[in-house]
Parts: sequence; structure tokens; C-alpha cells
Amino acid sequence: MREKAAELSPEQFRALGHELVDQIAGFLVDLREKPVAPDRTPAQVRSLIGDRGVPEQGEDPQAILRNAAELLFDHSTFNGHPRFFGYITSSASPIGALADLLAASVNPNLGAWQLSPVATEIERQAVRWVAELIGFPGNCGGIMVSGGNMANMVCLMAAIRRKATWDMRQAGAAGVSRKRLMLYASGEVHTWLHKGADLCGLGLDSVRAVAVDEGRAMRIDDLRRQIKADRDAGLEPAFVVGTAGSVGTGAIDPLPEIARLCKDEGLWFHVDGAYGAPAAMLADVSPAMRGIALADSVAIDPHKWLYAPIEAGCSLVRDPRALHDAFSFHPTYYQFDGSAEDPPTNYYEWGPQNTRGFRALKVWATIRQVGREGYQRMIGDDIALSRAMFDAAARHSEIEALTQSLSIATFRFVPTDLRGERGDARTNEYLNQLNTELLARLQQEGHVYLSNAVLDGVFALRACIVNFRTELEDVAAVIEESARVGAMVDRELRVRY
Repeated sequence: MREKAAELSPEQFRALGHELVDQIAGFLVDLREKPVAPDRTPAQVRSLIGDRGVPEQGEDPQAILRNAAELLFDHSTFNGHPRFFGYITSSASPIGALADLLAASVNPNLGAWQLSPVATEIERQAVRWVAELIGFPGNCGGIMVSGGNMANMVCLMAAIRRKATWDMRQAGAAGVSRKRLMLYASGEVHTWLHKGADLCGLGLDSVRAVAVDEGRAMRIDDLRRQIKADRDAGLEPAFVVGTAGSVGTGAIDPLPEIARLCKDEGLWFHVDGAYGAPAAMLADVSPAMRGIALADSVAIDPHKWLYAPIEAGCSLVRDPRALHDAFSFHPTYYQFDGSAEDPPTNYYEWGPQNTRGFRALKVWATIRQVGREGYQRMIGDDIALSRAMFDAAARHSEIEALTQSLSIATFRFVPTDLRGERGDARTNEYLNQLNTELLARLQQEGHVYLSNAVLDGVFALRACIVNFRTELEDVAAVIEESARVGAMVDRELRVRY
């Protein structure tokens, strides 16, 4: 009988699994008492792991798991911590973590239906549920991907194949006509668009930055002007991105107006809802958000505001054939035919991957546990807490409240004696330096974790709440810590001012 170095007996697996689940449960119980992030340098963290080469002999699996758990529990940045407000990474549902264990244990390959019969059907249902939650047609085409960059890029690839007036698959992005396809988005768009234009061979010259208004939402007049100018120049306007919750401030573009313009101009209307799209299920959501239902495609990250563990992105395309046309190939080594009356879904024909993991299970399980009403309550609470943070910032004598939209608030520390000098260029330079250092100190101390936004040259502290563990006391702590540490940093820096 052959040696099976990677195998565990049922008894070993059961014992190790029980111990690890107990450790994880204890970690979640104690999470609030831990620092949000460790104060460690890369060299210090590397030293904990060691610098040895590949082990020649296998090690005890219990020791490996205990070591890994200790490293992760003591030296991680915890995005599930109730005081983690940096970037847009949510607290992950515990049922999603268990679903990931189950998915990895069965290990289906979701490239083809024959390799993953029930997993494929679960993904189909999960995609439909995600679409229905945000008001997008449930009969759309869709696929689970790794995250927002890939979810948006899959939609972009489908769009440019559909909108090109030549056979792009055969002739490439330039095509026989040498006309450039043009892409439009507000100046606040996430950099996925630039990366996508680069990777798709369109080039950064294909990306037009549309002006924004005082609320940092796209200006329709400038979009219309740029489309006309490009047509007059012999270019081919093709693809417009409406942002449903910008990464910096949570700004929402006027999606219904963009949809009407795209329909009139014959352009593909895409919504980047990676962060904000789940807010569309709220009864009191901004009317601008309702335009998601009018899009040709939508990108959404369940690992953001649907609280699934990382990784989970989702591409939704109104016409399923557009996805299939963009990605379907039929190599001779794939024989995954099925009944014409009940054709199977082979996901290798719907996206860029062939071998695909079972990302959908954690999304499907979380949606089943939470339900629409549960999401509405949690998302509504996140927004209410963000507004409370903004209001607390506005009341504080040394905090300047700047913006609030969806669940993102921005503000900065301004010493009392400098509040009247904010129009002075030298003072603003100092305030930017002060708040940059303040952010670094807050992250190092680990009591609260924020990120930043730059708003018309102003360096701002930025807090995004997508966390079902966050309470009002955590919101208050952000303002208290920002003021306390800000005053300390100001005393240190002021001598050089």
C-alpha cells in the first residue's frame, strides 16, 4: 500500500477540527479586547515564521495548526474587529467561515457542471440571490470571482466584445478599423478601470475622467460633452461606469440619468457597486442608487457589504449571452456536453478561469442565514453609525467633519488655534502633514483602524463601517482617539511649524 503523506485518519481529522474550531470560537469571543492591528515591522513578522528552507521531513499536523493559529491570532490586522474602519473590508460571517471549510473539504472544481453538479447549481442560485437583493434582474448572467477588480473587469471584457464593431477575438483590441473604444467614468472611479483598460489592450488613453460635482458625483453635462467630442474625433464611445459608492467618500453617481444617456447614445452602462450596491435594498436609499436596475452590468463584492469571508466578488450581466460570447472556447480536451432540453452550466465558458473554487458556498450560506430583512437591518445600522460618527466629529472642537455618504465618514484633526487659518496654504500643508502622521500613529497603536482620503488636496481621515460587530461606543472611540493622538502629534510637530 502506498504512503499517503497528506492524509489524516478520520479520528485525526475530527480531533484536529474540534480543537481548531474551539480555538476560533475563543478568538471571536476575545476579538474586541485585542488590538485592531499589531505594531510590528515586516522584519519582525518574518522572524516569527523563520527563514528556513523547505522541510525535508513532514511535521506533526497538530503542531502545525497550533502554530498557525497562534501566528494569525496574535499578529494579524483584524478586519472583523468592531473598531476596524479602514478600506472596505467587512466583518465576515462565521457561517461563511464554516462554509469555506466545507467547500475546501469536498473541493469541487466549478469549471464544469460534471465536475461540480450541486456546487454549480448553488452558485447559480447564489448569483441570482445577489442580483435580486440589489434589484437587478434575477435572470441575468453572472459568475463568482475573486473580488471587485475582477468582477468589474469581467463586465468590461463582456462589454467591449459586445460593443466593438469588429471581431475583437480575432483581430484584437485595435481591430481592422483602428478605431479606439472609449471608456468613461468619474474622476472618483476605482483604479480597476485603468488596470482593466491596460490588461484588455485598450490603453490608458481610452479612459476619460468625467468631472464631478460638489458631492463628488459624476456630472452628466461633462459626460455628454466628452462623448460628443470623442465621436467628432472619430473615436468609438463604448462603455460608461456609474459608481454606486466611491471608495473614497461613498459618493453615488446619478445612475438613472447615466442610464438614459447611455440608452440614447447606444453605450454599455456598467455600475461599479462593489461596495455600495447592497444599500439598494434599503427603503430609504438615495434615488440615484435605484439606477442599478437599469444597468447592462453590475459588479458587487459579497465580501464587502454582504459580510461574506474573502474572497467573493460577483459579476452580473443583464444579457447572459454577452458573458458567454466573451469567454466561451471549446478545446478538444473538454467534453462537457449535456442535454439540449436541460443544458448544464459550465462556468469555464462564463469567465476567465477554467479551474474555479467553490466561492459561492459562503455567500449562499450567509444569505440563507441572514435573509433580506437581516441585511436591511445590518446595512441600515452601519449607515446610522457612520452618520453618528460624522455628527460627533462635527461637534468636536478639534475635529473638522468633511463628508458622509453611505457608511463612509471623512474628517480631520484641526487644532483649535488653527481653525481660523484653514484658507492659508502653509497652514493646510501643515494640517496635511499632521493628519498623515496622525493616521500612522492610530494604526500603530491599534485602538482604532482608519484609512485616508484626499479631498481636493486635503488629507482626510476616513472611516468606513461595514461591520456588524461595531457599536456606538466604537464610533465614539474613533473621535476620542483621533483628538487625543492628534493633540500629541501636534505638540511634537508644531516646533517645526
